[in-house]
Amino acid sequence: MIHRTASRRACVAPLGVALCLALASCAPPPDPPTRFAFTALERARVPAPAGARPGSCWARDVTPAVLETRTAQVLEQPAILNADGSLLAPAIYATEIQQEIVTPRREYVFETLCAEEITPEFVASLQRALQVRGKYDGAISGEINPATEAALRLYQRAQGVETALLTIETARELGLAAVELG
Repeated sequence: MIHRTASRRACVAPLGVALCLALASCAPPPDPPTRFAFTALERARVPAPAGARPGSCWARDVTPAVLETRTAQVLEQPAILNADGSLLAPAIYATEIQQEIVTPRREYVFETLCAEEITPEFVASLQRALQVRGKYDGAISGEINPATEAALRLYQRAQGVETALLTIETARELGLAAVELG
């Protein structure tokens, strides 16, 4: 007879230890493998686009538009002068506020590492790789923190990629992911 408890399975073998061992259920179950979450990347996951390599993982990031606001004084009515040149009525100006899109909103869909590949050991390697390149100056913690995201964004921006989410290209450039041949 096998009794289960909340934390582990216990075995009571009235027929003997041999039966208990034969059932192989006396040992507590192994802990499930822990999976480290890169929360922002997990939220950004999207289905692979058509034609993508089977088993590849993808994400989507949106960079908001950058607006510039300008304030200008616009002449609504010119000054009115008397015949002798003296001022009868001053000019009237209106304030206009104009917004201009300096950088448009961009949606970026990219291949990334699959969730099971992003472990604390991987993140520590990422932090070391960014540190060696002068982009990260925080502790090697193995955790995605604001300093890691900022360093990743800084590194990828220099590569022409506007995201703080790890792309597969960046992982390959940093020597953290296998490079596909052919």
